[in-house]
Amino acid sequence: MSGLGAAVAFAILCVSASPLSAAERYALIVTGASGGTPYAENYETWRARFEAILREDFGYPSGHVVVLSEDADEGRRSTREDVRTAFTELGRLTQDDDVVLVLLMGHGSSFYADAAKFNLVGPDLTAGEWAQLMQLIPGRLVFVNSTGASFPFLERVSGPNRIVVTATDSAFQQYDTVFPELFVSAFADSAADVDKNDRVSIWEAFSYASVGVTDWFEARGRLATERPLMDDTGDGIGSEATSNGPDGELARATFLEPDVPAAASGNAALVAIYERRADIESRLERLKADKANWPPEQYEEQLESLLLELAVVDHELREIP
Repeated sequence: MSGLGAAVAFAILCVSASPLSAAERYALIVTGASGGTPYAENYETWRARFEAILREDFGYPSGHVVVLSEDADEGRRSTREDVRTAFTELGRLTQDDDVVLVLLMGHGSSFYADAAKFNLVGPDLTAGEWAQLMQLIPGRLVFVNSTGASFPFLERVSGPNRIVVTATDSAFQQYDTVFPELFVSAFADSAADVDKNDRVSIWEAFSYASVGVTDWFEARGRLATERPLMDDTGDGIGSEATSNGPDGELARATFLEPDVPAAASGNAALVAIYERRADIESRLERLKADKANWPPEQYEEQLESLLLELAVVDHELREIP
């Protein structure tokens, strides 16, 4: 690419980058068949904590959080029919720029990809059937299967503009997992915010939980029966948090917390700063995704320019009382 071509490409990049602040966030939390009281209590605790983070800390409107559970007294149940209904409704509500999280907590079973399932109340859905339902979602999809035997979902669900996380890296890892509790905890723990921008990205939450899983097994002197993976390139392969694999760029730029915090909504000047930050992050994401088409020196120049812009905005935010 010539110097002029690179300049034109960057101008297009800046113009076409839609501000992430226009995006809405949605979440579908599914806790499946528990298989016993101890498991049910854990899933209830984790689900309630995560729902509180989304609603109270992140300010999600009531219609933006859908919960399917084993207990019929707590709303819609985690049945095959209600899962399908939830996806249909989200497909109608969401737009191309929106971010939709699907979090599965419970048990799974699989010995090969075509038979991989998440255990619902009643008949299950296979990984392939989950993948078909996700085609109803037009926006960015964050799919987290935090169960044992979740690995085959990685290949089936991965695709463009999707971040897929599994708690295991083998179909034979089918024991109950500690990953979901750690993943949920990441969004309420400042230690997970590695870059100190006051928000926890999907990548940061994945890394936090992955380290926590390793520590949990080591502290007990036990052989690890789960090893989390993430794919956000669409190749269906996945990488560990500590690897140098290709995954992570999209996840680093994806947040469950809205770009403009609910607490800032009444301050027009503060909202404008948050919107500027979201726009810069969007342009950074597009630049990194298009890295292969840039001469190395020009790519580094544009990257440095955007990072400096972002640093200025973050400084402005830190200076606000």
